[in-house]
Amino acid sequence: MKILSTPISDLMVAETSPITDARGAFSRLYCENELAPLIGNRRIIQVNHSRSAKVGALRGMHFQKSPHAEMKFVRCIKGEVWDVAVDLRKGSSTFLHWHAAKLSSSNMYMMVIPEGFAHGFQVLEAESELLYLHTAPFVPEAEGGLHYRDPLLAIDWPLPVTDLSFRDDRRAHIKEDFHGLTL
Repeated sequence: MKILSTPISDLMVAETSPITDARGAFSRLYCENELAPLIGNRRIIQVNHSRSAKVGALRGMHFQKSPHAEMKFVRCIKGEVWDVAVDLRKGSSTFLHWHAAKLSSSNMYMMVIPEGFAHGFQVLEAESELLYLHTAPFVPEAEGGLHYRDPLLAIDWPLPVTDLSFRDDRRAHIKEDFHGLTL
């Protein structure tokens, strides 16, 4: 695995190089030793899988509020998505900045998202599947979210949104004074 930095501190992309031969390919999807500088003393607590049927479908922008904040390792295991992380760490020089990476089963990239970030993605290929590794369990009362079209974020989604959950569509926009944003 090769760890690539992004313009946002602590947000990384891990590049995986599969071993291929006439039989197919082998890839290491997660390696505690190689990711030790990023994961520190945290451990993987939960593994989730999502499948999104339609091109243009959007899931996000989700986060867990403190003290239940989680680090996420997100990988596309089938298809292709536009994966986005937004820095919600107050006091960060990149507060409310976002970074996106195309994750696909062919490029084998994995977004490494630390605590204090919102996460979402848009489907670029039908029947795309994501695998998520989390350092904390999901706590429904700690769930938070941002509206994917919030003008303060100005996320540049690559496609028109064709499928969105009612809950994600009802997310509030960030107020100019940021008082509604508590992690």
